[in-house]
Amino acid sequence: MTTGHIDPRYGDASAVAPPWDTVERLLTDAQLYWIVTVRADGRPHAVPLVGVWYDGGFAFCTGPDEQKHRNLEGNKQVAVTTGSTGAQGWSSGKDVVVEGSAVRVTDAETLQTLADAWAAKYAPDWRYDVRGDEFVERTDSGGSDGGGGWVYRVEPAKVMVFGDEHGQTTYRL
Repeated sequence: MTTGHIDPRYGDASAVAPPWDTVERLLTDAQLYWIVTVRADGRPHAVPLVGVWYDGGFAFCTGPDEQKHRNLEGNKQVAVTTGSTGAQGWSSGKDVVVEGSAVRVTDAETLQTLADAWAAKYAPDWRYDVRGDEFVERTDSGGSDGGGGWVYRVEPAKVMVFGDEHGQTTYRL
């Protein structure tokens, strides 16, 4: 079982760490995420994207010509964020940050499972077929030109949760 630890330096020391299943529910239910990758020259690259939290990790896809894919070729370390803090004021909601390495998914069975998860979460938008070791978009939500998308899974090393009781909770995985 994953246990979170409150860091009293960054908030209310009496705050209570949310249970891991609550954090996973936030990651599963989020409709939009942000991913931060690192460019070859060391500058960060942050963009919004859709994805799925599945089997303890975050999956996303990108075209081989996109900047985030080019960044991943040189540095697999990423941060993925989601949350609502600030939407209703700075003292409500939770933001979640997942840090880890992005690894390409090429197994056809896993890709099909992920394509099904995308369809269940985002239908009728963001529906994919599996072709070889990539996704092919069946919808026009992503402006697909018929090329395939490469799927990556972020295996979390650290997850941080901010918000509500003004606490920073860290989970090491």
